[in-house]
Amino acid sequence: MKKSKIAEMLGIKYPVFQGGMAWVADAELAAAVSNAGGLGIIAAGNADGDYVRAQIRKAKELTDKPFGLNIMLLSPFVEEVAQIAAEEKVAVVTTGAGNPAKYMALWKEAGIKVIPVVPSITFAKIAVRNGATAVIAEGGESGGHIGELTTMALVPQVVDIVDIPVIAAGGIADGRGVAAAFALGADAVQLGTRFLSAKECNIHENYKKKVLKAGDTATVVTGRRLGHPVRSIKNQFAREYGKIEYTDISDQELDDFAAGRLRMAVVDGDEKNGCFLAGQIAAMVNEEQTCKEIIEDLMSDTERVLKEMAQYSE
Repeated sequence: MKKSKIAEMLGIKYPVFQGGMAWVADAELAAAVSNAGGLGIIAAGNADGDYVRAQIRKAKELTDKPFGLNIMLLSPFVEEVAQIAAEEKVAVVTTGAGNPAKYMALWKEAGIKVIPVVPSITFAKIAVRNGATAVIAEGGESGGHIGELTTMALVPQVVDIVDIPVIAAGGIADGRGVAAAFALGADAVQLGTRFLSAKECNIHENYKKKVLKAGDTATVVTGRRLGHPVRSIKNQFAREYGKIEYTDISDQELDDFAAGRLRMAVVDGDEKNGCFLAGQIAAMVNEEQTCKEIIEDLMSDTERVLKEMAQYSE
């Protein structure tokens, strides 16, 4: 397999990142992924500083390998979480929902590699100007908050305009997806939905069952009216949100209607009222495995696909 610049830079065995999924990606999942040779990432989400610091310290107890922290820049606690990331000297910070320019000096002074998630060329250029170590080009096939471009269209365009490593995300679940990402010019991949089925993933059993039973058209996108579209598994909540999204309901009422729904899914397993975030490849996730099994299967499958593809160069 080709050498990965970002894997060598971070000191990880495999060019595989685990997505920073809010309410999902805790210290146990992140540590398990890092111990398996990938880059585990704790999600700060909208959590306060005390929770984030506790998760970072717990991960340090569970692994001596590098791991990251995903910071949502729209979080009401972003200032304290940004400071805690620097104080705890996490190996990597990935960012979403905004421009991390304000915190770049703080993080870089702490020796942190900063890797923003970008949905477009514009955001990729901004990341480069801000001194990002790499970028995660995430296509709209992914679960959670998404952009409009697909992974197939986004990744090669970002690769063409930046001089830093690009991690491909969105719609990747097996070796074919990883090989395709490499063919598009990506240096590594990030997976979210695939890790929802990990044995070390502490989501409610109802959430895991929904992912494992999902079909190819199981997901839907809502939230475009408010400017932050989200992909989730179809259920009563998603259908109700879709019905009222373009009525005369106010933006605030619409926002309030969705508040707390992810927690209902992750913690409570509320199949009707929760928001079960998942990507379009959920139908390809068919069994519960350890993080080690997931990553090793992924890498061996990638090797097989790349060897089969080599025939086309003969």
